[in-house]
Amino acid sequence: MLNIGLLGCGRIGQVHAGSLQRIDTARIAAVADAFPEAASALSARTGAAAVSADEIISSPDIDAVVIGTPTDTHFDLIDKSAKAGKAIFCEKPVDMSADRIRELITIVEAAGVPFLTGFNRRFDPGFASMKARIAAGEIGDVELVTILSRDPSPPPVSYVKSSGGLFRDMMIHDFDMARFLLGEEIVRVYATGSALVDPAIGEAGDVDTAVAVLATASGRICQISNSRRATYGYDQRAEVHGSLGLIKANNVPENNVEIASGAGFRSAPAQHFFLERYAGAYLAEMKHFIDCLTAGTSPSPGIRDGLAAQLIADAAAKSLETGVPVDLE
Repeated sequence: MLNIGLLGCGRIGQVHAGSLQRIDTARIAAVADAFPEAASALSARTGAAAVSADEIISSPDIDAVVIGTPTDTHFDLIDKSAKAGKAIFCEKPVDMSADRIRELITIVEAAGVPFLTGFNRRFDPGFASMKARIAAGEIGDVELVTILSRDPSPPPVSYVKSSGGLFRDMMIHDFDMARFLLGEEIVRVYATGSALVDPAIGEAGDVDTAVAVLATASGRICQISNSRRATYGYDQRAEVHGSLGLIKANNVPENNVEIASGAGFRSAPAQHFFLERYAGAYLAEMKHFIDCLTAGTSPSPGIRDGLAAQLIADAAAKSLETGVPVDLE
């Protein structure tokens, strides 16, 4: 039985707590949060001790930490946890700075601790099945990937100001998915965007509607479309075109009931938000992490995948600013 310390008891921390409670080979031993009432509430739900983050990291009884705290706290928590010999599960992004992620890679790899970056969409049943069938050769050689990701409504401007921007906060999931489905590294990025949903987002220096085109060295292409508005639910789709055919994953509706009449066919909207849409992915992601620790294997995506997605996000932001494609190192 693995003892897990949960750092961060907010929305995503509660999601991970729910996943851990469904895994027989792990238990939540302790929780911590900057807000004591949040830690106390989750402690009451899980039976875990509510302590400080430093107590969790220094405890010899804790095998691994799950970091679901704000991004600006990740560096110190990863640094301390790695040096304490803890296995680490960290929500994306690892850090807003690629240079700081490189520094963390050195620390984590020197410590030899397992590390998983929380790109949960890789574990979505639909996307995971796409990847497996592509790897099996069902559509031949990958040529063109299309990813659509649209939120039902924009976040508060206060969040936007500290988020790092749409490319580093929202589209970063799609950048990781692009690498996952393309099977090759990205070498060039072109991005453009506008503030069409909420003028206040534009005033804050960000965009809420954006497109990015990614290319690999072999010429494979990925096109990504993001919007902070979708009136029909949480829009999450992907399509991969190959030399032998096409494979795609569609939205997950609220239910599978369809009504037909003289006015046409009518079905349910897409599930409303990421908590519902990716509930299965979050559980599969955590189970993968725990299974890897139990078996002594390396979890994936790792910290270097976190860096790769961040570099693409940085290139997209630079492309938006300059209006020209940006080559990655």
